[in-house]
Amino acid sequence: MIKTINPYNGTELKSYKEDTAQQIDDKLKIADIAFKEWRKTDMNFRAKLIKRVGELLRKNANEYARQMAMEMGKPISQGKAEAEKCAWLCDYYADNAAGFLDSEQFDTDYHKSYVTYEPIGVVLAVMPWNYPFWQVMRFIVPALMAGNVGVLKHSSSVMGCAIMLEELFKEAGFLEGCLKNLTVSSDPIEFVIKSPIIKAVTLTGSKPAGSAVASTAGSEIKKTVLELGGSNALVVFDDADIDNAVDTCVDARYQNTGQSCIAGKRLLLHKEITSVFLQKLTNKVMDLKVGDPLHEDTYIGVMARADLAEELEETMHKSVNMGADIHLGGKRKDAFFEPTILTNVTKEMPVFKEETFGPLLSVTLFESDQEAIDLVNESEFGLGVSLFSENTERMEKMVSHFDDGSVFINEKVSSHPNLPFGGTGISGYGRELSRFGIREFVNIKTVVVNKY
Repeated sequence: MIKTINPYNGTELKSYKEDTAQQIDDKLKIADIAFKEWRKTDMNFRAKLIKRVGELLRKNANEYARQMAMEMGKPISQGKAEAEKCAWLCDYYADNAAGFLDSEQFDTDYHKSYVTYEPIGVVLAVMPWNYPFWQVMRFIVPALMAGNVGVLKHSSSVMGCAIMLEELFKEAGFLEGCLKNLTVSSDPIEFVIKSPIIKAVTLTGSKPAGSAVASTAGSEIKKTVLELGGSNALVVFDDADIDNAVDTCVDARYQNTGQSCIAGKRLLLHKEITSVFLQKLTNKVMDLKVGDPLHEDTYIGVMARADLAEELEETMHKSVNMGADIHLGGKRKDAFFEPTILTNVTKEMPVFKEETFGPLLSVTLFESDQEAIDLVNESEFGLGVSLFSENTERMEKMVSHFDDGSVFINEKVSSHPNLPFGGTGISGYGRELSRFGIREFVNIKTVVVNKY
């Protein structure tokens, strides 16, 4: 049985009986049948249904946000924002997908040469709990607009959200099987990937999970897109607008109770502004409203599970033992972890080297531009970096020196429908969103026509 637990009060929400091997096979066959019909639909029809999904997301935002709060502790106001962002994504692809997938003409010696973008079939999505709607939607919406269908293996802790997502697409008018949810733990995923019905896999999750999925998919010659962890740096230079940088850094680190792959986890602070910046930062973090995720004014709720909070606490204590100082916070009770700031952090410490998935910000000082660049690139992760300076031209000259998948100047790293999203290094490969994301799971077919 799969049990979902409310992390705020520890009560059991619901138990789900896991799918048997036969039930999994039946669901895959339903998805395969749906694909054979769905691929025949035109773009206008697909767009109409996707628009309807967006309408339902807005209409039922409170219900979806409440489910997120109950299952993984997301503050309800942030859950509503997540549902709204998903609706925005629907509108974006409904309006733009046809243009992204238009055939392209090429000049050659042939009479006619062009490329078409065609669906590949049933794609398996292995998704995490931290953004239980957004992570799924940024996969399935472009997949459906491209003519594919999806099979979802969601995190066991958000099974209620997974069921809601499947029902959402049915209510919008999609064929049964266009998004098929598997009620399973991680154990049968290898079996699912090896099914001839599955043509590709996308995963958002940890490095070990990504490595395991990619290994199995590779053995079957099936494409994968991996969006894994991150240890994004927030680099504040001495000429930054301090007040705006503080606001952005707090939002980048502590939103979703710090449980985001693209959260700014390592604050790299120029020595000249250390005192004033830290004081303003501390005041801002202390003002964050902590409490019940179901309360509208809560900004920091609980972490998704108590064991995750325990792991973060252990990482913190290891770093403190190596010389870091607890500047603010540092206390844990069950799944609740105080908003925390660690200072005197060096690049050898776990809070610098590892992904801190929770409301903990590490602070490391630098003196020169080159030292800042070196500290950013010290990480094995490569998802994104934020730079703060009033000299944006100087910052743009630095962009090529960073190994990350994205560089945001005077802004937190975020995912935007019109921009490709993905990382380098152990943060994964492939891209989601934009025209790049919708083309990840298509057959780029070359067509040549000649006349004699």
